Amino acid sequence: MKTNFLRWSLVYLIAINGIAFLAYGIDKYKAKHNRYRIAEATLLLLAYIGGAYGALFGMRVWHHKTRKRKFQILVPLAILFCSLILLGAFFFHIPFSFR
Repeated sequence: MKTNFLRWSLVYLIAINGIAFLAYGIDKYKAKHNRYRIAEATLLLLAYIGGAYGALFGMRVWHHKTRKRKFQILVPLAILFCSLILLGAFFFHIPFSFR
């Protein structure tokens, strides 16, 4: 049971971080080409639902949203938030069951 939880948690984290990373890249591309953009709230939401590392990596790689104060503060806070949730889940065995 615990092994299954760990496996699916890892799959989820890899996927959501990849999605967050790509979302920042797509938004940067759209910004350069004057196209419809991804909402800032969506980019931040991706960070807060587990994609914080992908969001930060996307900010650095694509040089996107790096000067926006909101992102300078909220993305690192998302990393802290997500890290605390993971530590609680793995060290204190908080069940995240949807039975």
